[in-house]
Amino acid sequence: MNRTTIADVAREAGVTKATVSHALSGNRPISEETRARVLAAAERLDWIPSQSARSLATRRANAVGVVLARDPDVIANDSFFPAFIAGVESVLVETETALLLQVVPDRAGEERAYRSMSRGRADGAILLDLHVDDWRVSLLDDLGVPTVIVGAYDQEHDFSVVRTDDGEPIRELIAKLRADGHRRIAHVSGPLDYVHSRARADAYVEAIGDAALLRESDFTAGSGRDRTAELLALSPRPTAILYSNDTTAIAGLSYARSQGLVVPDDLAVAGFDDDHLSAHLSPSLTSVSSDPAARGRAAARLLRAAILGAEPRTELIDCNIVHFRESTSGPASAGP
Repeated sequence: MNRTTIADVAREAGVTKATVSHALSGNRPISEETRARVLAAAERLDWIPSQSARSLATRRANAVGVVLARDPDVIANDSFFPAFIAGVESVLVETETALLLQVVPDRAGEERAYRSMSRGRADGAILLDLHVDDWRVSLLDDLGVPTVIVGAYDQEHDFSVVRTDDGEPIRELIAKLRADGHRRIAHVSGPLDYVHSRARADAYVEAIGDAALLRESDFTAGSGRDRTAELLALSPRPTAILYSNDTTAIAGLSYARSQGLVVPDDLAVAGFDDDHLSAHLSPSLTSVSSDPAARGRAAARLLRAAILGAEPRTELIDCNIVHFRESTSGPASAGP
């Protein structure tokens, strides 16, 4: 039987028992160096604190929540979510904090989940899929739930934020395509009520000068195929299409080939999020890697600080990288 006590761990790490408790429970901020020393000492002594005792002492659930109001099929086929969750978990594991992931069908379900958090189910929330005017921000504020927003949300709020510049990769793609001779460049966006979809669409319209070739999808393969069919039926048709995720881009590429078009000779195609299969397609797909794991790590760190009472702050993650591949190589065709 393991008879190691918290006093033994404190002695091994050269700190007080209170510091050991804070390092493991998050009762108050301590330096990363000290926390690492405590964790190393606990591991050497094979000491595991009682989870129930720790929760009672801190009056916390020692858990944080993520609620997604999306079709489970969309989540299953989107490479962003598993990488983001992995990034969050890599930080939570340091303090043995649990992640509560809940998928809900509608707004009512989402609101019930957040109210449950406020009653002690979780100590804080990470807010994803930000809408342009998001009702959840004011709700979580009213409920007093420590929250971190992931996205370039510009409405008034008092939460920490993880931001990225989703418009810059679109501008970079358009500049490259124009240099290759493309003049009719289309964009299949995600739902324009989402902050990140709107940011990409706004960057596209600003660079192109109008929204004539902008089409809105719901991130699914079916909508990517349908929007592509609409665009390719135009006369003259686009010679390049930028998609807001790789799922719609792959569906669009497949549809274009079914219509006898050669990618990239007849049509250049680019995606977003750089799915792990995109580089291995034929032709390989130009896409934007967005390092969702880095966003997850940043969100978890900011949330841990918010739970401990730190002032809100914004962290800008410079993680979007355009990977130019075969699907956009070569000069623009003259069209049909």
